[in-house]
Amino acid sequence: MLPRQRGSLFFTGASGSLRGRANFAHFASAKAGLRNLAQSLAREFGPQGLHIAHFIIDGVIDGQMIRERFPEFVERMGADGALKPDAIAQTVFHIHQQHPSAWSHEVDLRPFKENW
Repeated sequence: MLPRQRGSLFFTGASGSLRGRANFAHFASAKAGLRNLAQSLAREFGPQGLHIAHFIIDGVIDGQMIRERFPEFVERMGADGALKPDAIAQTVFHIHQQHPSAWSHEVDLRPFKENW
């Protein structure tokens, strides 16, 4: 990517990258470190044409595993209560296509029903 002075490098975080919770010190510290890594790389390599961004995934992703293991949880969330994988992918692709004059470096993704 550096020789071409073009490309995207995206990191997936969680709300734990912004704030800790009881019994989640290990998770929050790792996600905060990942967020800081993304910020450092963006400052270092952004001027060389590389788009570095951090995505905060704040909610349950509506996938097969969550539906099989916790069907009552998915039902309780209701329609659009969980992040749809295709919607996440569309957002990531949109950020990838951004013009360099208006890059996003951090994006929060959460269902509209998520309590934050």
